[in-house]
Amino acid sequence: MKKIILFLVVMGMLNSCGTSKTVRTSKKIIKGAWVLNDITFDNYGTFRITFFDDVTKTCLEGSNWKFIPNNNTGKYIITGDNCVTGARNFIFIIDEIDPETGLYDFLIKPTDAKEKSLDNTGFRLGLSHLSDTEMKWQQKASIDGKTITMNLNFSKINE
Repeated sequence: MKKIILFLVVMGMLNSCGTSKTVRTSKKIIKGAWVLNDITFDNYGTFRITFFDDVTKTCLEGSNWKFIPNNNTGKYIITGDNCVTGARNFIFIIDEIDPETGLYDFLIKPTDAKEKSLDNTGFRLGLSHLSDTEMKWQQKASIDGKTITMNLNFSKINE
């Protein structure tokens, strides 16, 4: 009887240390290819913003993204005119920040082709919507003392 109780306690502890069911489900949904359709702002105006210390809004829109959740890696490919084109590798982490609401934090960390961090810098975004066909990231920034919210709107590509 003591062995059964000890086994149940150990299993409970291991279960509590693992990834939440919400995050596991999210990883299944995010797996595969996506296109970043557009980037919108909650305030009107013209902003020159560099995303991921890499490219401008114009270059990032229309980029293709691939997520491989079993090893938390991925890449996005820039193809636009007047842009530095090519693939960019990254690792990603989905953190559930509120199990009740299902809100997430999403961390993107640029890497080289061998999945080594370039400078140990990451970019935290809010994963505000995720379905089988759509994904939305949000990031807040301060410009001239005003907070704006940037929305990165993706759609799933059927492979």
